[in-house]
Amino acid sequence: MKTLVWVEHDNASVKDATLAVVTAAAKLGEVHLLVAGSGCAAVAAEAAKIAGVGKVHLADDASLANALAENAAPLIAGLMDSHDAVLFPATSNGKNIAPRVAALLDVMQISDILSVESADTFTRPIYAGNAIATVQTSDKKLVITVRGTAFAKADATGGSGTVEAVSGASDAGISKFVSAEIAKSERPELTSAKVIVSGGRALQNSENFHSIIEPLADKLGAAVGASRAAVDAGYVPNDYQVGQTGKIVAPEVYIAVGISGAIQHLAGMKDSKTIIAINKDEDAPIFQVADIGLVGDLFKIVPELTEKL
Repeated sequence: MKTLVWVEHDNASVKDATLAVVTAAAKLGEVHLLVAGSGCAAVAAEAAKIAGVGKVHLADDASLANALAENAAPLIAGLMDSHDAVLFPATSNGKNIAPRVAALLDVMQISDILSVESADTFTRPIYAGNAIATVQTSDKKLVITVRGTAFAKADATGGSGTVEAVSGASDAGISKFVSAEIAKSERPELTSAKVIVSGGRALQNSENFHSIIEPLADKLGAAVGASRAAVDAGYVPNDYQVGQTGKIVAPEVYIAVGISGAIQHLAGMKDSKTIIAINKDEDAPIFQVADIGLVGDLFKIVPELTEKL
């Protein structure tokens, strides 16, 4: 069985999200990668070094510079003549392109898989992760998105794949890239951070959020996250949000400060290796998934903890 993996990149380097997908693809068979972009030969060379990769297909065309789904999907659908499955990371790009590929191939997409049980059977979360469904497909061609936190990352070096140029990319003319506003931070990116400190609505306002959460995150070299309630209240921007409608994370340590533990938030962080919860409500749902729970006033506890680090 030949699998094709969409490589997440910025036309300069491979993003970590790709590595977990390679691990998932390897469970299905021979792994080929697709690097689609503009001026991205260096990305293809880097991708070829990923452990377990047999071949890298390089589609270098101006129409693919910004991963517009309308341009990328026909290219991928064409490559499926020689592949049995195509896997995408469950990122914004992956979730944007995969459905279009599935539609072109006239197959059902299998979304957000957690494990590969066999060549046609997978598990995936439903009901905000409260239940795990086992899904079996009869489609001859598989279109799959992969939850990166559920799979170990493949080694970024040690592979010896070959790079092969592919043609066929073109501008569909039905969408165009206008601009991107990318938040820049000296802290680690949420989805790849080993330690995350998240704040909730209990912080009361934006000033408290920054003065309580950020010093602790700085001491730990951690990324900063937030619950949906904190984001909706305007404490922090949307890109801080952890949860089903935000970012799915699985760091080594997740510190939840003033977060009650709504289902949608738990769905985004309960795979974390160690969960530490600080909340004044001893009945808060967050304590049901926490490895370490501290009941008390976060306005006293967190500054004291920060001071002692």
